[in-house]
Amino acid sequence: MEILAYGVQADEKPLLEAAFTGRYDVRCLEVFLNTDTAPLAAEHEIISTSVNARLDATTLRILAKGGTRMIAQRSTGFNNIDLDVAAELGFTISRVSFYSPYAVAEFAWTLALAVNRRIVRAAGRTREFDFRLDGLMGLDVHDMTVGVIGTGKIGECFSRIAHGFGTRLLGWDIAENPVCRDRLGMEYSSLELLLAESDIVSLHVPLLPDTHHLIDETALGRMKPSAILINSSRGGLVDSRALVEALRAGRLRGVGLDVYEEETGLSFFDKSLEGVTDDTLARLMTFPQVLVTSHQAYFTSTAVGQIIATTVANVDDYLTGRCSENTLVPKA
Repeated sequence: MEILAYGVQADEKPLLEAAFTGRYDVRCLEVFLNTDTAPLAAEHEIISTSVNARLDATTLRILAKGGTRMIAQRSTGFNNIDLDVAAELGFTISRVSFYSPYAVAEFAWTLALAVNRRIVRAAGRTREFDFRLDGLMGLDVHDMTVGVIGTGKIGECFSRIAHGFGTRLLGWDIAENPVCRDRLGMEYSSLELLLAESDIVSLHVPLLPDTHHLIDETALGRMKPSAILINSSRGGLVDSRALVEALRAGRLRGVGLDVYEEETGLSFFDKSLEGVTDDTLARLMTFPQVLVTSHQAYFTSTAVGQIIATTVANVDDYLTGRCSENTLVPKA
């Protein structure tokens, strides 16, 4: 049996091939799964997809017509899939419910520190042998108030790092994390209070209908003008147009974005020769206090290795008729 893997990064390919060796044949494609590339999966019962796959109704019907029955996602959620149509067509769909939370938490802090200390601007200057410090003054993180929106596994790791800096921690979630509360001294509060009092706000919640544009014009208006906003979770949590307007109004000391709500077709691609036609993203990139990266927070050898191992296990479960918490099975 040959498994077709979409959206495989160059650094990921040898890990993926090694994990499947001796078990199944795997064919790795750089292209992402969408309506145009779905016909490539013809006669493949099992395919594997990446976070940027677009599994809408049309794509799913093309896959079903070609004989695909199982979709093994190498990502955590199902928000990129039309689940009603998938169930109607009888697909088995799996995901990776857990991988190293340290990878994302550490990267979120990398963004926060880089934005605060103007690292990108400083590095650009010194490459041109300009060693002035004008415009590079940062703030001590020690004694800052750090707001953590979402205190699950990644939010907890982010909070542990914040605690090490000596910060005051505010948290917001549907359920309190006892580690954050009892060991790290996190104070749980309303979202409004967290936004109003935090010097750094970091997002670690999933993208759901209730969290879409959680950071909107109203939320941005509640934040300190000197605050730093970090999003390494899902792009749709932030209303990008409202963020542009807040920055134009001189609000926010800095913004670090590893995700963007319209990133499909952008993240993981080289657009340097054709340019970007997304006016909102282009406007965001013009602000010197904004740092945008290409959905790479998860991208460590540890995390990717865990993602691939779980994907292989999910394929094993499908072929042996087992069902784990990672899998959605067809409705009877």
